[in-house]
Amino acid sequence: MKIAVLAGGVGGAKFLRGLRHHLTTIHPDGDGGHTDEVTAIVNTGDDVWLTGLKVCPDLDSIMYSLAGANDEVRGWGRAGESERVSAELTAFGVGWPWFTLGDLDLGTHIARSHHLREGVSLTEATARIQARWPAIGVRLLPVTDADVPTFVAVEENGMQTQIHFEEWWVKHRAALTAEAFVQRGIEASGITDEARDAILSADVVLIAPSNPVVSIGTILGIPGVSDALAATEAPVVGVSPIIEGSAVRGMAAACLTAIGVGTTAEAVGLHYGSRADGGILDAWLVDKEDADAVPALHAAGIRSRAVPLWMLDDATSGVLAAVALETARDISA
Repeated sequence: MKIAVLAGGVGGAKFLRGLRHHLTTIHPDGDGGHTDEVTAIVNTGDDVWLTGLKVCPDLDSIMYSLAGANDEVRGWGRAGESERVSAELTAFGVGWPWFTLGDLDLGTHIARSHHLREGVSLTEATARIQARWPAIGVRLLPVTDADVPTFVAVEENGMQTQIHFEEWWVKHRAALTAEAFVQRGIEASGITDEARDAILSADVVLIAPSNPVVSIGTILGIPGVSDALAATEAPVVGVSPIIEGSAVRGMAAACLTAIGVGTTAEAVGLHYGSRADGGILDAWLVDKEDADAVPALHAAGIRSRAVPLWMLDDATSGVLAAVALETARDISA
């Protein structure tokens, strides 16, 4: 079975780990992996060039998590990190002192930047870096090879300005009211051939419970992504990142408010819309506490199920992934 997953950040990483756990259980290959082909199409809007290095937060967070190399306490970066290089950069007055990159993490960024400067694409650079951990079991693809950094329109010190998403997210912790999110260069970008092929050849397409605006929304804004989702014969099943009116993780509420969408599972599902009406969803999973959203979603042409969505560990995430695949099979039947 070929499975394509649109994903970003920690929510995407947890869901992919659960999916891998489920597939390893039902379709083991004898070497601790699985026989299915899983491709993650990952948000690149958070990416930034910093101190001469290409930093890809979502690609790296997902890669480290799948490799078992992530810092489970902080929720980001590598386990067992030191931060001597970042301290030196701060002493030199270089970079962002509030955006601390660990020494092991910097190794990833140096390797990626080296490959890019050799002239290879971000897709190829990602494949070379992923080879560092051959047992990941998921193919990681950036949605685009172009630079499409997300900037946030805010009012700062009485003036209208745009700041990089990471500054708004990490430095200001989303305390500055976001008026809009702007992906610079997105009009001239495009979905990679590899990401398009993964969607078109998939048996199932899953939308991970990632930020609907700056992760999934950015992916959908890349020219060619929506067309591929409309053209694929695979059912498209999404998982809500909102439970009982709250974002499971991060600051999705502030992002949704900026685009005029309510912080509810129903509102996000309706925002994505039914594929039959030009949206992206065939089905939408909401938490059992949001079961009252199901009738409105059905009325909008989106099949919906209320199931437990909390991803407490790989086992519970695996159960959720299994439900998503079961829902896709029901659509295809």
